[in-house]
Amino acid sequence: MTRMTAHLRVTGAAVAASALLSLWAAGPAAAHGAPTDPVSRVYACSPEGGSAARSAACRAAVAANKASFTMWDNLRVAGVNGRDRQVIPDGRLCSGGLPAYKGLDLARTDWPSTRLTPGARLTMTYASTIAHTGTFKLYLTKPGYDPAEPLTWADLPARPFAQVTDPALTDGAYHIRGTLPSDRTGRHVLFTIWQNSSTPDTYYSCSDVVFPEKKAAAPAPAPTSASASASASAPASASASAGAATGKAARSATTAPRAASTAADSTPVASDTDAGSGPSAPLLAGGAAAVLVLIGGAALALRLRRR
Repeated sequence: MTRMTAHLRVTGAAVAASALLSLWAAGPAAAHGAPTDPVSRVYACSPEGGSAARSAACRAAVAANKASFTMWDNLRVAGVNGRDRQVIPDGRLCSGGLPAYKGLDLARTDWPSTRLTPGARLTMTYASTIAHTGTFKLYLTKPGYDPAEPLTWADLPARPFAQVTDPALTDGAYHIRGTLPSDRTGRHVLFTIWQNSSTPDTYYSCSDVVFPEKKAAAPAPAPTSASASASASAPASASASAGAATGKAARSATTAPRAASTAADSTPVASDTDAGSGPSAPLLAGGAAAVLVLIGGAALALRLRRR
């Protein structure tokens, strides 16, 4: 009887321990989370991801994992204590370095994504089931990020663009607000770190986002016919003005010597308009001189005869 009682006690203790272990394992699992908007890779590729889970990228991630992402809310690493860049290796940021999530680190350009606007206000929805205290940090890959290459710490700025501590859990989710950088275009990764203060765990997630590409500058408009005519007439007007000025100067230069000679010589100058209407002044003067010569000669001859 004693042996049976002891056996029952051991069995009961084992069952109780097993139950406690199950509760411990279930408790933290229910307290985990991941971004659902912008959708994270782990949530998009989980059985709850809907059509996104059937995308080529998610199928490749599950194949690399050799298992489905049923534990989409359990991507956590214990004991990091803020040493994220020292603990999580380059190329494995999206998986947190955990082998069970390695498919999330595939460098692809076709991950399920969310379209965002540069410089706009962002409200991230981070699904969770039990409230925890801690700090959320949101990073956006730098300009020039290449999604065809594995994600590294060098792809992320040193400081997050948004950081929130102990937000309220509302309707099963945290809502993290911030202003997006204004200089991003094309495909990027929104990397989220949730460092718990009520547990030793840190959660990591990658959300693929797409910003509009910059539009090319419009070409300069061709000149209209009116402006072209104005442009063409401008040089002509300038030439005409210059010609008029030149002609005026030439006429001034021509008349100046003529006026000077008139002042120095009082001899009358024949008018061009009277050239065909009568004898010129020089001819009249010559006739008068001849008459005087004849009169003088006659007078001289008469005096000689009287002697």
